[in-house]
Amino acid sequence: MLNQNTIEIIKSTVPVLEEHGEKITTHFYKIMFNNHPELLNIFNHANQKQGRQQKALAGTVYAAAKYIDNLEVIIPVVKQIAHKHRSLGIKPEHYPIVGKHLLMAIKEVLGDAATDEIINAWAEAYRVIADAFISIEAEMYDETAHQKGGWDGFRRFVVARKQPESEVITSFYLKPEDNKEIATFEPGQYISLKIEMEGEQYNHIRQYSLSDVSGKNYYRISIKKEAGTNNPDGMVSNYLHKSVNEGDVILVSAPAGDFVLNTKKETPLVLLSGGVGLTPMVSMLKTVAEVQPERKVTFIHAAMNSKVHALRDEVSQLKNENIKNVVFYDAPTDEDRAENRFDVEGYVTKEWLTNNVDVKNADFYFCGPVPFMKAVNHSLKELGVSDDRIYFEFFGPKGNL
Repeated sequence: MLNQNTIEIIKSTVPVLEEHGEKITTHFYKIMFNNHPELLNIFNHANQKQGRQQKALAGTVYAAAKYIDNLEVIIPVVKQIAHKHRSLGIKPEHYPIVGKHLLMAIKEVLGDAATDEIINAWAEAYRVIADAFISIEAEMYDETAHQKGGWDGFRRFVVARKQPESEVITSFYLKPEDNKEIATFEPGQYISLKIEMEGEQYNHIRQYSLSDVSGKNYYRISIKKEAGTNNPDGMVSNYLHKSVNEGDVILVSAPAGDFVLNTKKETPLVLLSGGVGLTPMVSMLKTVAEVQPERKVTFIHAAMNSKVHALRDEVSQLKNENIKNVVFYDAPTDEDRAENRFDVEGYVTKEWLTNNVDVKNADFYFCGPVPFMKAVNHSLKELGVSDDRIYFEFFGPKGNL
């Protein structure tokens, strides 16, 4: 427990963290990786280059300071991050390294404003926060390793099938090399792939949503090939598309993530996806069709056109009296129009949602590019949908809508 004096000192730094937080975390990663380059085997290089990890960490540090006297408030965020940490292989021994360099960054960025009193208070607070992460992650590691078909760390999986789904998305069907049982998962969860690329000094770990139902003898992930290998996001996805073939072995973590469908509820369900954001949504849709066939579902997918629309036939085959499937294309081809491959031209709007879904009663799950998610979230808020009926997932570090 933190004493009242420490709490007051930490809370006094909230305005400073709001102003300088991203500068502090950017410097933190720079000095930590300079002193411990081996950690580049764990952290996502693309998120570093794009500044997404720095921004996410700054938000977490700010929240920790703001709620330092009531850390229960941020436990949901801690658990979300802990899922990521467990799937990456972050262990207790990494926390002292992070703490040391975070304090160094605070001191070096703030200069004389970071008094010994402030640094000591943050050192004490960091120990409490780190202990919370370590405790939660220890439970996750134990549960994951000891569940039926579970394992610790990364396990060798064979690419049993590689299936193009559109011009930019390919599905990989992964089976365990040892042919033993694999862990079940909740619809919406993801796995981590540890990729060792020739010519690259460090491993690359990427997380991909599972795009099929649980309970099979394989995991399926459907990966978008990002534009250009010079794009940090494109390095791994292009490698998987071009260089990984059927029969190859990939290192895979056990499923993780807290963006999961609540199958205990029977309320109407609206699943909205943009682009490759449909992967967790398809898992949710197929699960509902299997275990809750009486539940009303509206599955809404937005894409540019049929050329980039993955899993279209698979989703359309699930349509029945309880499942409504709606496709939005914002740039349909002539063939799309001639063959009626879509339902609405344009974007998902507040007006469309008002007229076509049960806004007052439904639960809404959505995933896709950040602009898409911001637009959907804004529409739902304006329509009066409460926070407890809105669920979403970022591909990558947590951001803000």
